[in-house]
Amino acid sequence: MSMVSFGDRLYAAMRARGPVCVGIDPHPGLLSAWGLPMTVDGLRSFSLTVVEALGGRAAAFKPQAAFFERFGSRGVAVLEEVIAASRSTGTLCIVDAKRGDIGSTMEGYADAFLDDASALAGDAVTLSPYLGVGALAPALDRAAAQGRGVFVLALTSNPQGKTVQHARNADGVSVAARVIEELATFNGTCDFEHAGPVGAVIGATVGTAVQDLQIDCGHMRGIILAPGIGAQGAGAEQVKQVFGGVEDRVLASTSRAVLAAGPNISQLRKAHDKAVQELAEM
Repeated sequence: MSMVSFGDRLYAAMRARGPVCVGIDPHPGLLSAWGLPMTVDGLRSFSLTVVEALGGRAAAFKPQAAFFERFGSRGVAVLEEVIAASRSTGTLCIVDAKRGDIGSTMEGYADAFLDDASALAGDAVTLSPYLGVGALAPALDRAAAQGRGVFVLALTSNPQGKTVQHARNADGVSVAARVIEELATFNGTCDFEHAGPVGAVIGATVGTAVQDLQIDCGHMRGIILAPGIGAQGAGAEQVKQVFGGVEDRVLASTSRAVLAAGPNISQLRKAHDKAVQELAEM
């Protein structure tokens, strides 16, 4: 595992291939649309077809762990296979697991998703900070030590997120802004050129929330994983509105807009190319 910062590796991939992360989301609707059965075999065929089509082309893949875990141990084995296949193509793999806990349990998640010895360890993992960013220390430290990365939920696009993320502490600072501040502090302890090992998840459909909550994305010096691009309605204009000034660090996450073109490999490639071209105006 290279000890170049994960953020720098991803930044380079975004410059070379376009700032698009393709979600590997084998949910029932997509399996059905591809004519695949709702089985482990269907799951495997779907996921590895995406890797075959876009490996070496996309900046990153983001397999959603829940869609694999729903099949039990055999589904988790397919996730391991997808992570290995991504690595073999040279495309970075962000395991979308959204884990978060305290103490020895958080150490366990770090072992599973960020340690060289684990087959579930991709290049990065998504984490939830709502037991406190400090509780994520085992994962943040492991990621930095092993050249991997983490993306911490900060300002999500779902309406329910506002009740927690927009809330302000006694000092008037929003929860989302405090999360970003703490991630900035961690990145400040790491060596990198363009982006540190720790990034944040901020939805591309949050409108003016970044400004309203006085969130300083540039200060974080990490990659921003931005869901909501494509099928959820956000495009280059929304990216500029939400992330003005740090557009070069925005990794647009898209799944349905690309995956709906499958299972034909050439059509998947065309859909990915279109997604990249639409964001070229950033």
